[in-house]
Amino acid sequence: MLVKTYASAVHGVDAQTITVEVSAGGQPPPTGPWYHLVGLPDNVVKESFPRIETAMKSIKYQMMRMKMVINLAPADIRKEGSAYDLPIAIGILAAQEQISHLELDKYIMMGELSLDGSLRPIKGALPIAIQARAEKYKGIILPKQNAREAAIVNNLEVYGVTTLLEAVDFLNGRITLEPTMVDTREEFAQNQEIFNVDFSDVKGQDNVKRALEIAAAGGHNAILIGPPGAGKTMLARRMPTILPQLTLLEALETTKIHSVSGVLPPESSLISTRPFRSPHHTISDVALVGGGSIPMPGEISLAHNGVLFLDELPEFKRSVLEVLRQPMEERRVTISRAKVSIDYPANFMLIASMNPCPCGYYNHPTKDCVCGPGVVKRYLSKISGPLLDRIDLHVEVTPVSYEELAKYDAPARTSKEIVDGVMRAREIQAERFKEYKGVFCNAQMPSRLVREVCQLNSAGVALLKKAMEVQKLSARAYDRILKVARTSADLVASPEIKIEHIAEAIQYRSLDKEGWAG
Repeated sequence: MLVKTYASAVHGVDAQTITVEVSAGGQPPPTGPWYHLVGLPDNVVKESFPRIETAMKSIKYQMMRMKMVINLAPADIRKEGSAYDLPIAIGILAAQEQISHLELDKYIMMGELSLDGSLRPIKGALPIAIQARAEKYKGIILPKQNAREAAIVNNLEVYGVTTLLEAVDFLNGRITLEPTMVDTREEFAQNQEIFNVDFSDVKGQDNVKRALEIAAAGGHNAILIGPPGAGKTMLARRMPTILPQLTLLEALETTKIHSVSGVLPPESSLISTRPFRSPHHTISDVALVGGGSIPMPGEISLAHNGVLFLDELPEFKRSVLEVLRQPMEERRVTISRAKVSIDYPANFMLIASMNPCPCGYYNHPTKDCVCGPGVVKRYLSKISGPLLDRIDLHVEVTPVSYEELAKYDAPARTSKEIVDGVMRAREIQAERFKEYKGVFCNAQMPSRLVREVCQLNSAGVALLKKAMEVQKLSARAYDRILKVARTSADLVASPEIKIEHIAEAIQYRSLDKEGWAG
């Protein structure tokens, strides 16, 4: 008997329906295997038969010995992972007429089987559910841990099951399951402002807070330079609290990437706050940008629509930092293989931090630097000029005095107060760029648009010209200064870029100053 069940394969952040065809009947051959699994399966899929057979026995079903061919179509797409266990098992039981096959064409089924018949969670439940709805399937059957994630998609019945027996009894009509329901918009709205940190936790550092406010308002990349204990990491971790709230579309994009990577917590649904990723400096270039033998999103894609924080930037391998350059410009990364090319979105804000020298105390107001001659320059040279050019704000962080730390009752701006100003600036930019596709904030302006939007008066032109000559800035740094100045003006709703906005933008190019490193 020939039976078809339906599964799904995830490529990049999208899914494609896979037809599992099972033909069973006739005497098995006297020698050789009695079953054949075809359709370009990888080793994990090929190893599924012992798991499936043992799981069937545990729920009092048998895999009868008869000639059997299982085809995973289309046959020219490689099938990877253990999530095909459930549709293959259901297909075998139906082809051997142990269960009904009347409802099988209405559902997408995915799940990894344990030997006791229970189901383990899968990766990519959200893109699979999106594709199932697009192709007009009635519903999707998958592990219970993934049900809320898939239920984000409306107009699709999502059934979370815990065991193979539960799935079999449901398809046979012996039990009734309630589809998992998630009110996506209500849950999204409730969880948008849940943060464990706030900018009011940080004592002092008003100049750094101002720089990060500008970064948030214009979507600019920033690097914080200062001695150990000055608060660089503390400030960076509060960056998502002053960024504009995710839109529902951005939340879906972000959740899809985390779903494909398998990093969503069990029983979770939509990601409602901007992601904050902080990889260790021993990370490889593949782990950062994505790829591998089975292509997966990297940290820059997991930070999509959020913040990528690189602590102790010079400690990262130079090859790792250099692969950041293209994704920072194009806001996506392309993973190319011999037979496939996958695009992952990577629209992230880069926040980096570093000590000014190996000992950490160069330019410290009270402690002496013990680094030898030329050491500071060699330390900074670990970060290439082209990468620094792509970072708009270079912010010096100085230690906080005891008097500042002891002011427990001193009022400090909260993240809510800062984000209100950020949102007003973003609204100005949204109106400014409404006719330009793919440009939503000042940091995304191409050079042609910079010349049009960032017009300077004569005083501003003179100041910028002098800064370019003295600091020997590159053309890219020139554009960065104009973009930051435009954002500074937007924060006070100024239609013109004034000289004070240019001056503020220039002061955020610390690492470009001649003689800064001795």
